[in-house]
Formats: sequence, structure tokens, C-alpha cells
Amino acid sequence: MLNVEIDGGSGFCGGVIRAITRAEGYLAGHDRLYSLGAIVHNEAELSRLQKRGLVTVESLSDVPDSGTVLIRAHGEPPSTYEAAAARYLEVIDCSCPVVLQLQRRIREAYVRLHQGGAHGQILIFGRVGHAEVLGLLGQVGGDALVVENTEMLEKVIDTLDFTQPMEIFSQTTKSPSEYARVCEMLQSRGAQLTVHDTICAQVANRHEHLAAFARDHDVILFVSGKSSSNGKVLSDLCRSVNPRTYMVGSIEDIAPEWISEGDRVGICGATSTPKWLLEKVASAVRTLR
Repeated sequence: MLNVEIDGGSGFCGGVIRAITRAEGYLAGHDRLYSLGAIVHNEAELSRLQKRGLVTVESLSDVPDSGTVLIRAHGEPPSTYEAAAARYLEVIDCSCPVVLQLQRRIREAYVRLHQGGAHGQILIFGRVGHAEVLGLLGQVGGDALVVENTEMLEKVIDTLDFTQPMEIFSQTTKSPSEYARVCEMLQSRGAQLTVHDTICAQVANRHEHLAAFARDHDVILFVSGKSSSNGKVLSDLCRSVNPRTYMVGSIEDIAPEWISEGDRVGICGATSTPKWLLEKVASAVRTLR
């Protein structure tokens, strides 16, 4: 008999819940809402919302003049708000408060590092091209260095000016342990480094909890969209402590041979994974044996 358990700490983070709730509220009285980028990096949830009238666009130019545009939890650079205002578009701003605070802190640090003709350096630990990172870069006119990991930092570290102060910030959904390694590498080279703790506490707390959850089960099915940055980080964490960790996007991805009779199966997911999908995967697993 299989023992199947859903991780109680998995599912949407507060920022995603807020964005989806506001989108659903608007669509209850309107036919269309245009989301600038995917409101959540989960294909199943996007499909559900699309059926209700949410249209994902990649540019404001794809929004009709009479349309309403939703700014997702990842946040946007100032140029996006300026462009929307120039076209008199209605904006529903669902930027996560944690991201907005990070944007403000980066702006303040940039001013601080350039006072009196100084030329300090802003570094961002995050995924190149990620929506949140693009929003952070926009706060300082693109004048910041983005590094994804220690390997990327190693390739550019000799281009940095260690005679000038540096301040480093992390994308809110990145790995705390990898962030620490990046900071340690800079400090080992003598960097005058100010490290800002900007990883979302809700995300950071999941790392320790998920590691324990993965150890306590024979098999882990990690439910996540393919494009979720947070899903990649957390599924890699689970796999590091439990090699029998498999990432799935839907019940169709489950391979019966992964699971044996008597296994304790743990179902968990990213901050972009809806609870209903976790429950659907758990139900499918229970029918395997």
C-alpha cells in the first residue's frame, strides 16, 4: 500500500495568491484582462485562467487602447509604468510588496554608491532575463551586474573594481545557500561588500522544510511549471537529499515505474504551483497501486 502525503507548506506564495485573486476579481465583471507576462509560471494554472479571460501578452503594444493590463507579482521597471501612462491604459498593479521593497533598496543603494563622484558597483544574484531581475535592473538604468551562480561570477570576477565599494542583492526566489557562496567568493577577493538579505522569507523557510520533507519520503514528486525559476531551485534541493525526486508538470508526466509498493511518496511544489494541482497529482498516485 502506498503512503501519499502532500507537503502542507507547498503551493502559491502570498504574492502569487494576491495577483491571481485580483485577476479573478476583475474577470468576474469583465471579459478580458491582459497580463504583461505569465501571471504565474505554471502551465496548468495559466490554462485555467485563460479560460476565464486572462490573456498573456509579452509587450504593452499587444494591449488594445481600451484594455486593462495587470502587472504581475514579479514587478516591472519604471519604463513600463511610463509607457502605460502614455497610452492611458488602466493598470492593476500586483507587484509583490517584497519585490517593491527590493526595488526601492536597490535605487537607494545606487544613489549611495555614486555620491560624490564615487563609482561603486551594484550586483544582483539572479537569473539572467528573469522578469523580476529585469525589473530590478530597470531601477538603476541597467547599471548593475547580474550573476546566476558561482560559475558565472568566476568568469567575470576579474573585471570588477575591488577598490570601489559593492552592494549585492538577491532575486527574491533564489537559493540562500548559493547566494551565500557567491558572497563568500567576492569577500575572499577582498571586496568591500555589503550583503543585503533580500530572499523572500517565505521562500527561504521552504528550503529547510523541503529538505526535511524529501528525506522523510522514499519518492518525491515535485510539481512545477517548466519555466518556474523557484521550481528549478527547490526541485534541485529535493533531489540533492533524495535522488528519487522527479519533477512533473501534470499527472500525464508520472511514470508508474518510479514508485514501488509500500513507498512513502511525498508531493510538493514551487511557490507557483496551485494546491489543486498538488491534490490532483496525489490522487493520481494513489490509483497506481
